[in-house]
Amino acid sequence: MTSHADVRSGTTLWALLPLALAQFICSFAGSNMNVMLSDMSEDLGTTIQGIQLSITLFLLVMAALMIPFGKLTDQLGRKTCLILGLAVYGVGAVISAVSPGLGVLILGNSILEGAGTALLIPPVYILVTMYWTGVADRARAFGLVSAAGGVGAATGPLIGGWIAAAISWRAAFGFQALVIVVILILAVRLKDPRAREPDKPFDVVGAVLSALGLIVFVIGILASDNNIVLALALMAAGIGVIALFFWWVRRLERKGREPLLSTALFKNRVSNLGLVTQNFQWLLLMGISMLVASYLQVVRGYDAVETGVIFSAATLGILVSSLAAGPLVRRFPQRSLIVVGFVVTGIGLILLLVVARVPGAWAFAPGLLTLGLGIGLMLTPSVNIVQSAFPEAQQGEISGLSRSVSNLGSSFGTAIVSTLLVLNANANAGGYLAALVPLLAIAVGGIVISIFLPGRQKLAAPPAGAVNTP
Repeated sequence: MTSHADVRSGTTLWALLPLALAQFICSFAGSNMNVMLSDMSEDLGTTIQGIQLSITLFLLVMAALMIPFGKLTDQLGRKTCLILGLAVYGVGAVISAVSPGLGVLILGNSILEGAGTALLIPPVYILVTMYWTGVADRARAFGLVSAAGGVGAATGPLIGGWIAAAISWRAAFGFQALVIVVILILAVRLKDPRAREPDKPFDVVGAVLSALGLIVFVIGILASDNNIVLALALMAAGIGVIALFFWWVRRLERKGREPLLSTALFKNRVSNLGLVTQNFQWLLLMGISMLVASYLQVVRGYDAVETGVIFSAATLGILVSSLAAGPLVRRFPQRSLIVVGFVVTGIGLILLLVVARVPGAWAFAPGLLTLGLGIGLMLTPSVNIVQSAFPEAQQGEISGLSRSVSNLGSSFGTAIVSTLLVLNANANAGGYLAALVPLLAIAVGGIVISIFLPGRQKLAAPPAGAVNTP
């Protein structure tokens, strides 16, 4: 078997390519449907709200399964989970492409693609952490993966809109399936730095409780546009189930058994703050993607291509700042990059707020460009802070938790925006202003949270045990 050191010494950009492409296509899937709302709803005989529900459920399934599937990487191995997740995702994309109605679309897109993403994304971040151990090298690798994720989310409307207009919205899912095939071919050459542990116990009860709690809570947010009492009851029930999950975790720890998620992960102040910033970043990115795309299509009447082209401004911003994040981490404290990122993102949101009633879609470009620059700047340092705070033995857990928190942010963003759009559909600008104000408040909250992150001196060293061999 190839040794741990040999795997690392032979690590090249070719090893990073399938990992970055995997993050790209998963982020692409979370946003490309935003510009196809009208086409898909007409073809499938449903409403725009039905398609928005499918998008939110896709993100929710990812968030709910990311923690347990992250833990599975220990039992099955990182490469196995990556390959299996790609296969499940590919099947879901094909089913979505041929779906005759909303129900089958939810099966293919929301459930199978969501589950596949939850299975393949934790290995991406675990392998990056294990392959590149130095702070600068790891920051550069995370910079490329984060750039791929940010560009995927930002180009989803552009590429999806172009494919939908040129061929069909169904071809956009075919595009995803083709990319998955390419990633599978590239991923076969990857080597797992650690041996799998098939006899390691898996906390089934904890997995069910964590997933159920998150699902019920987000469904409560979605229900608030129809029945506020039911919504509050569901959110309270979700919080109750999550509380029960942590009680179960503590119970297992007191008995000396291994839970799904160790409470020790939450005793790291740096990681906790970093997780909050990750949640806010993806909430803002996916929330604004759904908000602007829905507004331009439903209220302004633009088609998929026109809407997608406008999002090229955000794509450019994310690409430029994400690629620059790696070199910037070597020159500036990661805290400073995250703070500045939230400030720039807030400025972008203000620009988007100002142009709500300005005629023409290109008025949104400066705000989207600024927002993209801000989010791209902080994606890499936020991920690097969290992953580097733990040794390799805990990478399965923290990677699953980190990706779950990020995708939960995406779910919150889409759920909050879609709910506010429905509640304020008859208001001026179609609820656009009402949905944008909470996002601006989140950006301000991100600035405050990131100020409490430690400076360079406390982030420069790799995590303890990061260079140990199994």
